Amino acid sequence: MLILRFALVVVALLVVFSGAMYLLTRDQKYYRFAWQVIRFSALMLVVFGLLYVLERYVLVAWRVLL
Repeated sequence: MLILRFALVVVALLVVFSGAMYLLTRDQKYYRFAWQVIRFSALMLVVFGLLYVLERYVLVAWRVLL
């Protein structure tokens, strides 16, 4: 859980920094980088969420059935 919090802080800092650089320079590469970071972090949150659901419900239910 600590690693997820650290990753969210890093993502937030990257997005804020990229947004600030985009506003200062109007260079599209900072905007695209921020968008890629947001998409990647959303994908990782979905993957970790699915793994959590798998561990929490599927594996526990499997153990109960056996």
